[in-house]
Amino acid sequence: MAIRLAFVGFRHAHIFDLYRRARETEELEVVAACEEDPEARRELAGGGKVEVTHDDLERMLETVDCDAVAVGDYYAKRGHIAIRALQEGKHIISDKPICTRLEELDEIGKLSKKKGLKVGCMLDMRDSPQFIGLRSLVRAGTIGEVHAIFFGGQHPLLLGTRPAWYFEPGKHGGTINDIGIHALDLIPWITGMRFTAINAARCWNAFAKDFPHFKDAGQLMLTMENGCGVLGDVSYFSPDSFGYSLPFYWRMTFWGEEGVLETSATARAITVALKGETEVRKEPLPPGNPGGYLRAFVHDIVGELKEGELCTKDVLRASRLALTAQKMADEEAGWSV
Repeated sequence: MAIRLAFVGFRHAHIFDLYRRARETEELEVVAACEEDPEARRELAGGGKVEVTHDDLERMLETVDCDAVAVGDYYAKRGHIAIRALQEGKHIISDKPICTRLEELDEIGKLSKKKGLKVGCMLDMRDSPQFIGLRSLVRAGTIGEVHAIFFGGQHPLLLGTRPAWYFEPGKHGGTINDIGIHALDLIPWITGMRFTAINAARCWNAFAKDFPHFKDAGQLMLTMENGCGVLGDVSYFSPDSFGYSLPFYWRMTFWGEEGVLETSATARAITVALKGETEVRKEPLPPGNPGGYLRAFVHDIVGELKEGELCTKDVLRASRLALTAQKMADEEAGWSV
């Protein structure tokens, strides 16, 4: 029997990918679509992408027979929706981030464990050919033990195109939690190593001057279990006119004892520079795995997870790292000189 999936919230464009894929997945049946915001409901009605069936979360949970809930509301509302769904015995899958407060994540983890429920997330960078290929090369020992990683996840701000709630106080929850979670999930998946420390994290307002409370810049520094240092920037600094097409979009460089690997989300190959050689190689990309995050959620529910697939434990771990780093940045815990 198909897993019955109900959607709650369509306040970010990412959720439409999940909605489309769910409708096309044989193991899933979309049984409801709830949007509580009146303006968002009007836009959905005019767009024709989604047929809204409910305008109240509690009413939907009371009346719809579903096995899982997909969450796509504004960031600060997602934790509440996820917790309510778990309390009612439903698995959850969410756009990232799944919540904006560590206290919410604690409750999500507790309910998931207590009730034996699964937590999925749209951490879809695992599904791209560039990072599948990077993982294969790192896991094969191509550059030996990895000791330094740099990543740039800079995004365009797209003011006027992004949902207005991004810039409303209390609804976004932080740039590191928003963007950085991708890298905090991806890097352990690529290397097979855990993060052991968050050394520093900082957010500040740089480009979005009309919204001084919105800290559009984010940087962080971490350590992995072998001592590998990780430095990253997840700011909204990319020029809007290029969209997501720049070669720097999710650029990742891995430095190992035997050489260097680099690729990005827009690259057509993986750059390989090995010790003892004098010519840089271009490694072809393997096939991608579009929609892998959703298949992983289904496999997690039915107990058929495959090697490398995203699971509840991975989602909760990456979320905790992102929220902890965000909290450090918000508290401005660094030294002043």
